[in-house]
Amino acid sequence: MPLSSSTAKDKARILAEALPYIRRFHGKTIVIKYGGNAMIEKNLKQGFARDVVLLKLVGMNPVIVHGGGPQIDDMLKRIGKHGEFIQGMRVTDAETMNVVEMVLGGVVNKEIVNLINQQGGLAVGLTGKDGNFICAKKMLMQNKENAGEWIDIGQVGEIESINPALIEHLETRDFIPVIAPIGVGKNGESYNINADLVAGELARVLCAEKLVLLTNTPGVLDRNGNLLTGLTAQRVDELVADGTISGGMIPKISSALDAVKRGVKSCHIVDGRVEHGLLLEVLTDEGVGTLIKAN
Repeated sequence: MPLSSSTAKDKARILAEALPYIRRFHGKTIVIKYGGNAMIEKNLKQGFARDVVLLKLVGMNPVIVHGGGPQIDDMLKRIGKHGEFIQGMRVTDAETMNVVEMVLGGVVNKEIVNLINQQGGLAVGLTGKDGNFICAKKMLMQNKENAGEWIDIGQVGEIESINPALIEHLETRDFIPVIAPIGVGKNGESYNINADLVAGELARVLCAEKLVLLTNTPGVLDRNGNLLTGLTAQRVDELVADGTISGGMIPKISSALDAVKRGVKSCHIVDGRVEHGLLLEVLTDEGVGTLIKAN
């Protein structure tokens, strides 16, 4: 059935609008933190996979870092174990670490790889243990109720270094890396690492053009619920200081700020509940989320 004149014009306008962005970002690396509803709802999962393949086909280099908190919780319940959190971080004893590796490195990672491959991409699943490319050490948390006291939350890690060689090699062969946020210690021990932090550090190490964080919110909102965008690092610091940015948005903002302050051109916090939100943010004038830039 032929398109109506108005529909045809709209489609042509969108395609023409994307052209300068395709040209500008051709050959550039875009690190995407994949999480939230976009990882759960079937139509959003398939749409995300198509978007990633399209970005690759027009010459960009998408690198995916994924989470999987709800899937880990479901598996823990199946084995009769209750997930415990301290200051927003999952307490990860040896048994929980086994579950994390199985779910993130196995089930979730391979599902994403399969989705991308079904859409015509060439995805490869990795954890930070592959090639020892994410080296980590134990994270100790400061006790907010007792200054000077540190809390051991098990095999939760902080990044010591990332070796970009493996990812760069895959990019040159047109593969799409899909990374589970699991690091490796100096004695071979596994560490569970926050996916936002891995995405931010990976974007910095790869000298990425963009860091895109898919979330379950429209982006950064002001006190009246209005979407804020075009934020500088200084403005974000001000919003954190006055309490406008708080709660679960803090780790994402911290990751975004650190990335743009250390060389990543821009960071986008995008609503993963919007179908094709990734393409809309990268390839259109208006976008659908919050843009954070260095200055």
